[in-house]
Amino acid sequence: MAQFDVHRNLGAHRHDIPFVVIVQSQRLDGYRRRVVIPLVLASSVPAAEPNLNPSFHVDAVEVVLHPLEIVSIAVDRLGERVASLADEADRIIAAIDLVISRARR
Repeated sequence: MAQFDVHRNLGAHRHDIPFVVIVQSQRLDGYRRRVVIPLVLASSVPAAEPNLNPSFHVDAVEVVLHPLEIVSIAVDRLGERVASLADEADRIIAAIDLVISRARR
Protein backbone atom coordinates (compact mmCIF):
# COMPACT_ATOMS: atom_id res chain seq x y z
CA MET A 1 0.00 0.00 0.00
CA ALA A 2 1.59 3.24 -1.12
CA GLN A 3 0.67 6.89 -1.15
CA PHE A 4 -1.43 7.66 -4.25
CA ASP A 5 -2.45 4.03 -4.74
CA VAL A 6 -6.06 3.74 -5.93
CA HIS A 7 -8.29 1.09 -4.37
CA ARG A 8 -11.82 -0.05 -5.08
CA ASN A 9 -14.35 1.40 -2.70
CA LEU A 10 -16.11 -1.32 -0.74
CA GLY A 11 -18.44 1.12 1.02
CA ALA A 12 -22.14 1.74 0.65
CA HIS A 13 -21.65 4.51 -1.94
CA ARG A 14 -19.41 2.50 -4.28
CA HIS A 15 -21.74 3.08 -7.25
CA ASP A 16 -21.08 6.85 -7.22
CA ILE A 17 -17.64 6.57 -5.61
CA PRO A 18 -16.01 3.56 -7.25
CA PHE A 19 -12.49 4.27 -5.97
CA VAL A 20 -10.51 5.98 -3.24
CA VAL A 21 -6.93 7.22 -3.42
CA ILE A 22 -4.56 6.95 -0.46
CA VAL A 23 -3.07 10.34 0.39
CA GLN A 24 -1.51 9.44 3.73
CA SER A 25 2.26 9.59 3.96
CA GLN A 26 3.97 6.20 3.99
CA ARG A 27 5.75 7.38 7.15
CA LEU A 28 2.51 6.47 8.94
CA ASP A 29 2.16 2.95 7.52
CA GLY A 30 2.37 1.47 11.03
CA TYR A 31 -1.18 2.60 11.71
CA ARG A 32 -4.16 0.38 10.85
CA ARG A 33 -5.94 3.20 9.02
CA ARG A 34 -5.31 5.18 5.82
CA VAL A 35 -6.36 8.71 4.94
CA VAL A 36 -8.11 8.54 1.57
CA ILE A 37 -9.95 10.85 -0.79
CA PRO A 38 -12.93 9.59 -2.77
CA LEU A 39 -12.72 9.41 -6.56
CA VAL A 40 -16.26 10.22 -7.64
CA LEU A 41 -17.80 9.46 -11.04
CA ALA A 42 -17.28 12.56 -13.17
CA SER A 43 -20.93 12.44 -14.21
CA SER A 44 -21.91 12.92 -10.55
CA VAL A 45 -20.02 16.23 -10.29
CA PRO A 46 -21.19 18.30 -13.27
CA ALA A 47 -19.80 21.60 -11.94
CA ALA A 48 -16.38 20.32 -10.89
CA GLU A 49 -13.78 23.02 -10.28
CA PRO A 50 -10.60 21.78 -12.06
CA ASN A 51 -8.14 22.84 -9.35
CA LEU A 52 -10.22 21.43 -6.51
CA ASN A 53 -11.58 18.44 -8.42
CA PRO A 54 -8.97 17.25 -10.92
CA SER A 55 -10.17 14.44 -13.16
CA PHE A 56 -8.49 11.12 -13.84
CA HIS A 57 -9.17 7.92 -15.74
CA VAL A 58 -8.99 4.86 -13.51
CA ASP A 59 -9.79 1.42 -14.83
CA ALA A 60 -11.41 3.05 -17.91
CA VAL A 61 -13.70 5.17 -15.71
CA GLU A 62 -13.58 8.98 -15.60
CA VAL A 63 -13.50 10.13 -11.97
CA VAL A 64 -12.81 13.36 -10.10
CA LEU A 65 -11.04 13.87 -6.82
CA HIS A 66 -13.36 15.06 -4.04
CA PRO A 67 -11.02 16.38 -1.31
CA LEU A 68 -13.85 17.88 0.73
CA GLU A 69 -14.81 14.27 1.54
CA ILE A 70 -11.38 13.24 2.87
CA VAL A 71 -11.68 10.43 5.43
CA SER A 72 -9.69 7.84 7.34
CA ILE A 73 -10.64 4.20 6.86
CA ALA A 74 -9.37 0.90 8.24
CA VAL A 75 -6.85 -0.88 6.01
CA ASP A 76 -9.02 -3.99 5.91
CA ARG A 77 -11.87 -1.91 4.41
CA LEU A 78 -9.84 -1.03 1.30
CA GLY A 79 -10.70 -2.96 -1.83
CA GLU A 80 -8.16 -4.25 -4.29
CA ARG A 81 -5.49 -1.91 -5.61
CA VAL A 82 -6.32 -1.01 -9.21
CA ALA A 83 -3.91 1.80 -10.10
CA SER A 84 -1.49 4.43 -8.90
CA LEU A 85 -1.87 8.17 -9.33
CA ALA A 86 1.71 8.85 -8.21
CA ASP A 87 2.36 10.64 -11.52
CA GLU A 88 -0.51 12.99 -10.60
CA ALA A 89 0.75 13.71 -7.07
CA ASP A 90 1.22 17.45 -7.71
CA ARG A 91 -2.40 17.87 -8.81
CA ILE A 92 -3.70 15.89 -5.83
CA ILE A 93 -1.57 17.80 -3.30
CA ALA A 94 -2.61 21.12 -4.90
CA ALA A 95 -6.28 20.19 -4.41
CA ILE A 96 -5.64 19.31 -0.77
CA ASP A 97 -3.79 22.63 -0.35
CA LEU A 98 -6.87 24.49 -1.61
CA VAL A 99 -8.90 22.88 1.14
CA ILE A 100 -6.50 23.50 4.02
CA SER A 101 -4.49 26.60 3.13
CA ARG A 102 -4.91 29.88 4.98
CA ALA A 103 -5.15 31.86 1.78
CA ARG A 104 -7.82 34.49 1.71
CA ARG A 105 -9.88 35.37 -1.37
